[in-house]
Amino acid sequence: MSNIVAIVGRPNVGKSTLFNRLIEARKAIVDDQSGVTRDRHYGVSEWTGHDFTVIDTGGYVANSEDVFEAAIREQVLIAIEEASVLIFMVDVTTGITDLDDDIATVLRRSKKPVFVTVNKVDNNSQQIDATVFYSFGLGEIYNISSMTGSGTGELLDEVVKCFDDEVLEPNTLPKYTIAGRPNVGKSSFINTLLGKDRNIVTPIAGTTRDSIHIHYNQFGHDFMLVDTAGLRKKTKVKENIEFYSVMRTIKALEEADVVLLMIDAVEGIESQDINIFHLAEKNKKGIVIVVNKWDLIEKNNKTSKVFEELIHDKIAPFTDVPIVFTSVMEKQRIFKAIEAANHVYENRIKKIPTSKLNEVMLPIIEAFPPPAIKGKYVKIKYITQIQGTAPMFAFFCNLPQYIKEPYYRFIENKLRENFDFAGVPIQVFFRQK
Repeated sequence: MSNIVAIVGRPNVGKSTLFNRLIEARKAIVDDQSGVTRDRHYGVSEWTGHDFTVIDTGGYVANSEDVFEAAIREQVLIAIEEASVLIFMVDVTTGITDLDDDIATVLRRSKKPVFVTVNKVDNNSQQIDATVFYSFGLGEIYNISSMTGSGTGELLDEVVKCFDDEVLEPNTLPKYTIAGRPNVGKSSFINTLLGKDRNIVTPIAGTTRDSIHIHYNQFGHDFMLVDTAGLRKKTKVKENIEFYSVMRTIKALEEADVVLLMIDAVEGIESQDINIFHLAEKNKKGIVIVVNKWDLIEKNNKTSKVFEELIHDKIAPFTDVPIVFTSVMEKQRIFKAIEAANHVYENRIKKIPTSKLNEVMLPIIEAFPPPAIKGKYVKIKYITQIQGTAPMFAFFCNLPQYIKEPYYRFIENKLRENFDFAGVPIQVFFRQK
């Protein structure tokens, strides 16, 4: 990330609306309620041939007692440090408020180019009202309407003049999404991994609302991490904001290479966890199950074995999944989870040479051929791996229509026994030769 533009301002002035407009996607949740955005979001945008990263921040509230507002304030300050250009957003309909003054004071100290952007300027009389914002002493003001997009072009023309031009290469890193129910410790896991508070963490379930993308590059690991909002049962989704969170999480699952499914050790694996598991399996993603809060369990030498069997019972038939027991609070086995994810990622992109496949699988098939139906025998001639995002195998035979479900499973199990595909769903196809 070379050129970074951060959008800051008090709650509900339209920062996320502008963010969504700049990245041309509805990534940040927008609602009339104030204080919807909590963590800082990153998106990639482009203007007149310049690529840059946009950060959307939560609304800045000075000296507030509220848990979230204090945490949001910290996130905003981090964003100001990270950015190369700041867009300071104010609302023409309310004029200058004390909060705007507080933010202007913070921005004056930052020594970075600040663009005072007056939002919600929809008619000519408001153009005149907007002149009051010159009193910040932060230079030129830019009138825009982030709903309709008027004025954003002129703003961006000026913003890109402050950039150093560097070429951004496309993101080909493995993507690991952390999913699970609310409050199992997904954001804490990421903060512990990064060694800094990147995501807001509170004891209140449902703190994270959007999917947050982070590039992790330490200790020889290099990948993208996606923290998602917790998925709870459909009946419990009350606010419409939370409905959007669930949609985002599902989208993050669909973009991921490996899903780290986090389970609360105290509550055990619940139906909602299994739904997430099957969603990941259906999308052919690699899966690692991370059992968090393991420090709260009274243990003897069999506890983890029993717990693993319990999980395997629930997620059958696809049980070839690594299970890691962690404690984020005690910082136990966090890297083990990441190593498991790396291993699953390697398995997912693995290609097995055709000669090796035939050498191993044909003798097995000869020893255990598919059962004959109506006196007809199925002969499997050869096997090859099909190009695809997840492992797919084609078995060429004379009568594919006669092969039933149990034989598919038998073949899949044999593939798993002979080639390591832990954590990855395999597809097996029988084709007419």
